[in-house]
Amino acid sequence: MAHGSTTLPAAAVATAGTGVPFVYRSIGDPAFWSTRIDRRAWVRVALHRAAAVVSLWDAAGAELVRRHGVVPERMRVIPNGVPGARLLAVTSADRGQARLALGLPAEGPVVAYVGALSGEKDLGSAIRAIGAIEGVRLVVAGDGPDEAALRAEAERAAPGRVHFLGSLDDVVPVYAAADALVLPSRTEGLPAAPIEAGLAGVPVVASAVGGIPEIVVDGVTGVLVSPGDVGALARGLRTAIAAAAQMGPAARSRCAERFELGAVAASWAQLLDAVADPGGVWPPAA
Repeated sequence: MAHGSTTLPAAAVATAGTGVPFVYRSIGDPAFWSTRIDRRAWVRVALHRAAAVVSLWDAAGAELVRRHGVVPERMRVIPNGVPGARLLAVTSADRGQARLALGLPAEGPVVAYVGALSGEKDLGSAIRAIGAIEGVRLVVAGDGPDEAALRAEAERAAPGRVHFLGSLDDVVPVYAAADALVLPSRTEGLPAAPIEAGLAGVPVVASAVGGIPEIVVDGVTGVLVSPGDVGALARGLRTAIAAAAQMGPAARSRCAERFELGAVAASWAQLLDAVADPGGVWPPAA
């Protein structure tokens, strides 16, 4: 099993000539991680050694076929899975308790961000959007190289309304405290945070990049915007906060159906059994 592009050449070399099949799992957006010609060449060779190639969403799989010549019959789409049992739909009482535990005011809208504090996540756009919405707070769970610059941005754009929690072992209370999750990334794969938020019944406002449109249905379970558009992000947050009572349950239903860990694990078991079966036919006939 190769997980991500850094493990791909190692798996291809280690299994060469052994007769042992390996499965490659693409975890990012192939339109971004294999743009150089020299990189494309070794990626193509290594992918052709894989017994099966798994992408996290349909468009990523199609890009691997187009860009690297992966045989379509060897492609499978299996999304990220999240255990739903620990992410229950949030009640108003839960929200108040979670805010108290995080040191947040009980009243007023709260938007959450869960992720790295790094350039590709573009948290600065979310901070500026929060600055444009009176009375809304942003709670940030995560750390990274841009933390100092983002703290300074928060003091300029939304003084006193952005709360940095650092890296947390358990982010469930952050979802419980929030009216909406924001994810303004410039590039993404199929991130766990919007799935977790959806399972908690929290609408998501996010950039329409990578696999995010597979998670967020625009206008139904949240709002999708163009990356870097602060005005659209602010409007989307206003919409999601106002419609949280409708969008939250819709988000929970969609994420439970598509991304709950049990169903995803079953798909993996089926694929790995088929690849490993010496008496079977793999890949199946087109």
